[in-house]
Amino acid sequence: MKTQMLAGLIALSLTTALPQMLRAEDKIEKAGVAVGVSAGNMWFLPIKYLIVMPVEAFFGAVSYVVTGGNSELTQQIWRDTQEGPYVITPELARTAVGRRPELEENKNDSAVPQTTTAAPQSVP
Repeated sequence: MKTQMLAGLIALSLTTALPQMLRAEDKIEKAGVAVGVSAGNMWFLPIKYLIVMPVEAFFGAVSYVVTGGNSELTQQIWRDTQEGPYVITPELARTAVGRRPELEENKNDSAVPQTTTAAPQSVP
């Protein structure tokens, strides 16, 4: 019971503090990023610790046996498993999405993107 109350208190404090720490300009964007990061971490953390790490530890050991004792390969597999990221952050999410001009801080004055088209050229 105490553990559940502590987990609820931590979740409540993170959900109230996280949107204030984000650098998004729009309140809707801030809320979307907070919900996305929270939902991503809800799935990412258990999957990483309960499935990915044990499976890769097993395959690291299998690679040692299959390669005839190649400890460098085994250590590389284990290193890749144990390295971060351990938590999805807004910066990590933006990096994964890539550069999106419509989400940059310097937004254009007009909401409609301007496109230019070249005049068709005649071929002789």
